[in-house]
Amino acid sequence: MNPPFKYCPSCAAPLAMITQTEDGGDKERLRCAACGYTHWNNPTPVLAAVIEYEGKILLAQNAAWPGKTFALITGFMEAGDTPEGGIAREIQEETSLSTSELNLIGVYDFQRMNQIIIAYHAVCHGEIRLSPELVEYRLFTPETVKCWPAGTGYALADWLISRGHTPQYRELMAKPDPD
Repeated sequence: MNPPFKYCPSCAAPLAMITQTEDGGDKERLRCAACGYTHWNNPTPVLAAVIEYEGKILLAQNAAWPGKTFALITGFMEAGDTPEGGIAREIQEETSLSTSELNLIGVYDFQRMNQIIIAYHAVCHGEIRLSPELVEYRLFTPETVKCWPAGTGYALADWLISRGHTPQYRELMAKPDPD
């Protein structure tokens, strides 16, 4: 994995993986030998919503995604956001829907992306108008929606279970081998 940056943001000296003793023992992190700066590389909080709209589950396709992948509405928590306010903002920005009810589903580890996902069930109303970030949406019944075995797919599965449904999973497509 490539480091997020190569030079210290404090003094511009090169960064290197350096082991130091911390509260929990020795820990190797990206550090600056010149000034002592440490890049902590902590997970980023991401907000996600299982949107219930007119009794169905709304999934959307991001414009940047290849193929026909549909997923939960997600977004980064911003400075000044509460998790609840942030996901309501993301829902409104990406779908133009208003949120009348929010309930925490759970918190999920997504190490592949170095993220922590805070997932909510959102009851939403209004007319769907997608932002340019999204290209298409689909509405699914709890019986027909398929979960993905990663990240927000686990939140969708947990919500379905809480409603008395047995989640169905779809397989993730393998990435093509680079030539």
